[in-house]
Amino acid sequence: MIIHSKFKDYEVKIEQNLDFLEVLSQEENTEFVIDQKVYDLYQEHFQAIPANRLILIEATEQNKVIQTALDICEKMTEIPAKRNAQLVSVGGGIIQDITGFVANILYRGIRWIFVPTTLLASCDSCIGGKTSLNYKKYKNLLGTFYPPDQLHICSAFFKTLTERDYKSGLCEVVKFNIMAGEDRLAQITEDMDGLLVRESGCVNRYVESSLLFKKSFIEVDEFDRGERIKLNFAHTFGHAIEVVTNYEIPHGTAVAIGMIMADSISLKRQLLSAELVTGSENVLLKVIDINPELLDVPQEQVLDAMRKDKKQTSQSLTAVLLTENGLELIHDMETEEVAYAFDYFRSLYADYCSVSR
Repeated sequence: MIIHSKFKDYEVKIEQNLDFLEVLSQEENTEFVIDQKVYDLYQEHFQAIPANRLILIEATEQNKVIQTALDICEKMTEIPAKRNAQLVSVGGGIIQDITGFVANILYRGIRWIFVPTTLLASCDSCIGGKTSLNYKKYKNLLGTFYPPDQLHICSAFFKTLTERDYKSGLCEVVKFNIMAGEDRLAQITEDMDGLLVRESGCVNRYVESSLLFKKSFIEVDEFDRGERIKLNFAHTFGHAIEVVTNYEIPHGTAVAIGMIMADSISLKRQLLSAELVTGSENVLLKVIDINPELLDVPQEQVLDAMRKDKKQTSQSLTAVLLTENGLELIHDMETEEVAYAFDYFRSLYADYCSVSR
């Protein structure tokens, strides 16, 4: 798959096994930045990397800061090739954010190869070129657009993900298929059993189809000024859920909760049929796996978090909703609607948990 960007065209390769890592490890004039946990799990595949060219990072929000990026820049100045220096990074979204930022600012842009190791990064964030760093108390305040030159995706990495992290990524896969229309929703409903048990062929198909769906948006609106904004479907709600639970609920799962909240508002506004809402909920509830007590917070906290979301551009609440005519950006969402949607999800999930247990 080739992604067209204003910076450069870049290739996404779906790998069948981890042998490609040994080839990458032998690249010259290269700094390797690897998630410490990934390195520990797959150390035998990184043996060819010279010790002086290897940086291991704990993939935490605390490390997703400018100082970490500058430390990598400092280390990379030791490579004699300078402008011909290359960065290879292996890990999830946090590693992607840090190293994409470095690749952009060092020598005004260097070659960068990224290997996503989480389902969330593989099906979504690895393309599109966004990088974000936290600054002081602000999440994702600093950022750039800079895509990798090459991406290698391998579902073998997903086998060692925790159930929590795997399902968080699966929530994003479901999101894209719901956004793509009723036929795709029906298909993923049928294939959900294979996805839940991490059947590699099934997972690969859905990673590729998710990226193809996102590709159609980012190629026409790379810098998030128009059509690409629609990919923020449910994110206004999801980010608020992340905030009020102190990020105990991972991003993909929070977005899935946000989808149910958003659809409840679409249904109440008669923008979406009850059948489509129910069909979406039936799939989403299979991949949302949280402690319901995490959402035992006042409605006002959710509203406050939504007002502070960086995607809000005015006093009115803005969100992307799914409608019978597709995705629509609305600017007139009422606080009462948000409160209703939050309570709707809590009630729905409580009922689901009582039945499934």
